[in-house]
Amino acid sequence: MLKPEIDSLVPHVPFDRRTFIKAALGTGFAAAVLPVSAQTIHTDTEGLDAGEIGFQSGGTLVPAYRAQPRGKTHLPVIIVIHEIFGVHEHIADVCRRFAKLGYLAIAPDFFVREGDASVYPTIQQITQNIASKVPDPQVMGDIDAAIAWAGEHGGDTTRVGINGFCWGGRYAWLYAEHNPRVKAAVAWYGRVAGDHTANAPQNPLDLAGTLQVPVLGLYGRQDTSIPQDTLEQMKAAVAQGPQGGRGSQIVVYDDAGHAFFADYRPSYRKADAEDGWKRTIAWFKGHGVG
Repeated sequence: MLKPEIDSLVPHVPFDRRTFIKAALGTGFAAAVLPVSAQTIHTDTEGLDAGEIGFQSGGTLVPAYRAQPRGKTHLPVIIVIHEIFGVHEHIADVCRRFAKLGYLAIAPDFFVREGDASVYPTIQQITQNIASKVPDPQVMGDIDAAIAWAGEHGGDTTRVGINGFCWGGRYAWLYAEHNPRVKAAVAWYGRVAGDHTANAPQNPLDLAGTLQVPVLGLYGRQDTSIPQDTLEQMKAAVAQGPQGGRGSQIVVYDDAGHAFFADYRPSYRKADAEDGWKRTIAWFKGHGVG
């Protein structure tokens, strides 16, 4: 949790460790993924402004990792929605990768009100203690606020894309229904169906018929956590929806499992990850985010 005095910070000034209890966002990896792989990719910050910022959302000062080309304005904006592990080094690196391509990329800490996912040693504990307690409307509001912050700090809010991984992949689908003003979204192995709870009353499949924004879904056929039949249902549902969402596509990599883009984990599949990244950039540029 944030210390009380952090509210006195100017929102666009990066946090420091004197006013922010946990370690800076985007440094180190979550305990649940240690040890990390030797093949982990690291993108430098040369030519970038990168690090922690904060913005107000629903009465909370939400920390986020931001990377953007130094000294440039009117930049296309990408909101990066983190995995269940929170905003750790991999998510920060993805922001830097986008920034190197000319984007203002922001990864908010959507768990800030619930706790620090990085300290839990298992995914089950993160789910139980953190992720399951996050209300969907709260995430939508935080993304709205992140986009507003971007518009005040060099971003062009008429060119916004959403990119989510795993836990965040589900929200990439949901936000594409929530805000028809965004141009496009990419969902990396985000589930489209599941239980309905008080915090997650609807899933992407429930909203597919009203999807307004084109979504690129990237999945692995060997991913046992996302049944292939739910992806087939999603394809059929978006095909019957409004024009914007009807342009959505789902790509399934035959030999990939879950988290095939996560270069710091054993699940990483280099060829599929690189192909997915190329498709992601082409998807955003093809839909006016670039």
